[in-house]
Amino acid sequence: MLLARVALPVPLGQVFTYSVSAELAASVRRGARVLCELGRRKVLGVVLEVGDREPDIPVEKLKPVRAVVDAEPVLPEELLGFLQEIARYYVAPVGEVMELALPALERSAALAIEAPESTRAVGRLVQIARAVEGATAPSLRGKAPAVFEHLRDNGPQPLTALEAKWPSARGAVARLVEAGVVTLEKREEAVDPFTVAVAPDVPPALTAAQARAVTAITARLERGEKHAVLLEGVTASGKTEVYLRAAERALALERGVIVLVPEIALTPQLVARFRARLGSRLAVLHSGLGERERHAMWRSLRSGEVRIAVGARSALFAPVRALGLVCVDEEHDGSFKQEEGVRYHARDMALLRAHRAEAVCVLGSATPSATSVELARSGRLELLELPLRARAGSALPKAEVVDLRRMGPGPGGERLISVPLFRALEACVAAREQAILFLNRRGFSPSILCAACGKIAECPNCAVALTLHRARGGRLVCHYCDYQEPMRKACRSCGEEALIEEGAGTERIESVLAEILPGARIARLDRDVAAGQKSERILDRMRQGDIDVLVGTQMVTKGHDLPNVTLVGVLNADAALSLPDFRAAERTFQLLVQVAGRAGRGETPGRVLIQTWQPDHPAIVLAMKHDVKGFVAQELEQRREVGYPPFARLALVRFEATDDELARSQAARLAHAARGLGSPDVEVLGPTAAPLARLRGRYRHRFLVRSTDRARLHQVLLGVARSAVDRRVRMAIDVDPVSML
Repeated sequence: MLLARVALPVPLGQVFTYSVSAELAASVRRGARVLCELGRRKVLGVVLEVGDREPDIPVEKLKPVRAVVDAEPVLPEELLGFLQEIARYYVAPVGEVMELALPALERSAALAIEAPESTRAVGRLVQIARAVEGATAPSLRGKAPAVFEHLRDNGPQPLTALEAKWPSARGAVARLVEAGVVTLEKREEAVDPFTVAVAPDVPPALTAAQARAVTAITARLERGEKHAVLLEGVTASGKTEVYLRAAERALALERGVIVLVPEIALTPQLVARFRARLGSRLAVLHSGLGERERHAMWRSLRSGEVRIAVGARSALFAPVRALGLVCVDEEHDGSFKQEEGVRYHARDMALLRAHRAEAVCVLGSATPSATSVELARSGRLELLELPLRARAGSALPKAEVVDLRRMGPGPGGERLISVPLFRALEACVAAREQAILFLNRRGFSPSILCAACGKIAECPNCAVALTLHRARGGRLVCHYCDYQEPMRKACRSCGEEALIEEGAGTERIESVLAEILPGARIARLDRDVAAGQKSERILDRMRQGDIDVLVGTQMVTKGHDLPNVTLVGVLNADAALSLPDFRAAERTFQLLVQVAGRAGRGETPGRVLIQTWQPDHPAIVLAMKHDVKGFVAQELEQRREVGYPPFARLALVRFEATDDELARSQAARLAHAARGLGSPDVEVLGPTAAPLARLRGRYRHRFLVRSTDRARLHQVLLGVARSAVDRRVRMAIDVDPVSML
């Protein structure tokens, strides 16, 4: 009996075995989608294996494969094997991993039943009129002869285009169809993702360091070698130009290219650069696109019509043919880690996909992660450096510290806008230059405190303070579950009218700046005003000079090329240092260096003011000097001493339940079981309550598994994953966690 092992989109760590009828035997192939029954449901799965070996369950209990959806496997072998490796590494359900590579329309069982792939339409259908080859103009009245001649001379035309030329064209076409000289067919309307034309650019002359990097990368491409590179270059050193030259060579060699960026907001800027250099035959993939656009891009890549995929982390799963180059820009960024569902890290998996495809992987950053630097030190990554900015004479901005311990409130009474920063802003605006102010807190006030009883207004669902958002009508908002309530006059705990607005967020800073810098054009860039692709509109206004001062969160720190920005102010450099995470200092350092790098990218020198309560902290001292090597060396030495990555591997096992005791007891039971599964090489720490102890109404407990041996770590995690857990408890395994919260 022929059997198929199928990955189904269910949260179970197993594949399912189905029988294959003689009629379907020739078309059931590895990588193809098949329609199967799971209980009473019909679901689409991906075939992982076809063979005639004995099944794990009695043959009479096997259900048959109901239908085969694809004439050709929907997932090519290279991509399918990569997805299976992800499932193994992250101890994730293989069916859910398969979904990462398929647009929603390709995952719909209902659509597969209603329409096979050959007739499936994704977008709006349009009617196309075509003159029958060899037909002669009929003897008809009205516009019919003219319409026929137009179709004969110009080829097939949409009916809407004919109606724009002749309002009565629909009736004329109907008569021509009846006469047998014109055919009318329905076709899916083409999707053009690029509504704005981009003029071709002239490649700039490479610096000596850029030329060395391009030569090293393209040499590997030409030899068809699998290879990995860490491209470490200061801000504005021209890393994107290196990606472009490498991609150009890969295309010339008929190899495909994937380019990843950490944020959707960075995609338009990068896509514009690639289009200007390589033309518009590229695909854009990220969650900000509509399903129709995503599906059209996916199909163009799968067919081989397009060979370049650019986008956020989901672009890693693009079905690029003959993959030859993978570039990961801002490789250090935590946004490359998926925090829900399959918790993969796009940077790490980019290295894996390139290795499996025998491609070259380039990790680029001005502030590379400690993990990547250690890989370069050990010889597993080739280090290529761009030590100078690409623009001749352009130097890194001068950084200065403002010690908030010795500064009172500045103009407007806001302590986070000190007098030195205010004076610098005044001078910047007067000179018709631009400034960026970075504060990693949204809203008007991060917390509301009762001066009478000392209670802070908290979210009823999460163990966090509510943030005041005046732009939302003076409402208190939870930034985790989006719970909202109106701002009260009296304290909910004691009833006293003694509520105080504590701290400042980007909304408050924007408001204060409007008061103390009259006439200056102030704008804000954070999730509240620039979700998804809206951020590009604000950045376009910056590029066009319509904004003088831009206030923002992390969104302003990443990769944006704004040549007229000469001043950067970091309002509170210490915000992330107190987080309970061994990467807190590294993240702070990276943020400071990255946001400082937005200044002085044009002809005018840049200036950076870093306001801090801890001016002697190493992360701040070394960020002021742009001393990446010094910071990473110190950070690696500290982590080696305490056994943290990259000198050990970590996994967090989290438990969530509406009952605190239930979550705690399940965490304790599984932690005990994990210790029993392990060896002296595997350490189980905990369980403990998570730093964020309650989230969206669920209590959270976790334990940590640590080992220097990856195989033994995964052996323990597999045992945990297969353990029975109370159905009221959610368990999640996070391998190589980025957030310890």
